[in-house]
Amino acid sequence: MAFDKKEADRLLTTTRAVRQRLDLDRPVSDQILSDCIEVAEQAPSGGNITSRRWIVIKDSQIKSKLAELYRTAGGSEVIERAKRQEVAGSSGSRVSKSASYLAQNMEKVPALVLLTIMGRHDGSGRPGLFDSVIQAGWSFCLALRARGLGSAWTTMHLGKSDEIAGLLGIPDEVTQIVLLPVAWTKGNQFQAATRKPVTEITWVDNWGYTKQSQDEELSLLEQMPGVTVEVDIKASGQRVWELVSDLNVASKFSDEFLGADWSDDVPPIIGSSFVGRNQRGDRYWETTSYVRTYEPPNVFAWNVGDLDLPSAQWKFEIDAIGDQSRLRHSMIIGPGIGGTARAMRDNPDNAHSILKRRREQLQRNMELTIRGIKKEAESRV
Repeated sequence: MAFDKKEADRLLTTTRAVRQRLDLDRPVSDQILSDCIEVAEQAPSGGNITSRRWIVIKDSQIKSKLAELYRTAGGSEVIERAKRQEVAGSSGSRVSKSASYLAQNMEKVPALVLLTIMGRHDGSGRPGLFDSVIQAGWSFCLALRARGLGSAWTTMHLGKSDEIAGLLGIPDEVTQIVLLPVAWTKGNQFQAATRKPVTEITWVDNWGYTKQSQDEELSLLEQMPGVTVEVDIKASGQRVWELVSDLNVASKFSDEFLGADWSDDVPPIIGSSFVGRNQRGDRYWETTSYVRTYEPPNVFAWNVGDLDLPSAQWKFEIDAIGDQSRLRHSMIIGPGIGGTARAMRDNPDNAHSILKRRREQLQRNMELTIRGIKKEAESRV
């Protein structure tokens, strides 16, 4: 029998980490927990060996002791950080407030479920034991959601794993994986989260190679291929923004980009233009680009040749990762016709090799640019 795809997708996309909307007063029955574990145990397991072990904790005294260990392991710092961020009006205060609420109320949650697995990880860096646990833990969360309950995936307790093992009598040869606080949810209306478009996080045949259309009936050029590079930087987003918003920053590191000059408005607005100078081998060329997005300190994007029908689309994005930053540099070929697109169009039999060579050149110089920015940003911290 076919699944109701719409309902299945709704379950998968609206199973959220629930903390502040956990109902701390409504009991959770042993039977419903058992049903959800039974569903979760259908998840794939290495060698088809049943090695997962689930510890359901409902005893109030044990929950209190576990909650105190949780706070000692880092929960108290989460609570204090949330207070600081709320006072400062930080953009991360919403998430911190939610995590703080859970840390403060862990012992009040009707049931705590600790997922473990027989064996110890070998420290090799490979998934090892974890590839037989993660999917089961997520299946458990889905089963809860389907029944009107919720949870939040937390591993902060692992900072006190030895003490928790002593509290719960867990043998030395067992690895603790995740702690799942379980309760009925206050309301059942959860929305899909805002995520980056699939086209920006899915690589095609090679790390960092993208395409904007999944329509396989379109030509390679019509699918609008591109390149993306990323790096984490130990510096604030504002510091990274100061570098990427400088038109000439890439000229310090790239083998191809020589520099650029604004044609008009500085600071720029949408539609502001600049002329860039480039050289590869004996070939020298200039391009006029137009600002598509300028949102300090997060996004700087521009289109080459034409604002509405560009031959290429470029972008810097900066995301906050705690006190650090993630810099993302991307480009898309098309939909207008530029040098690479023209060569592909005029030589259809060699279009793949032309694109491959150009992507390699772009990726190399984009990597040089973001690594150079990383070095400069971190040197001034």
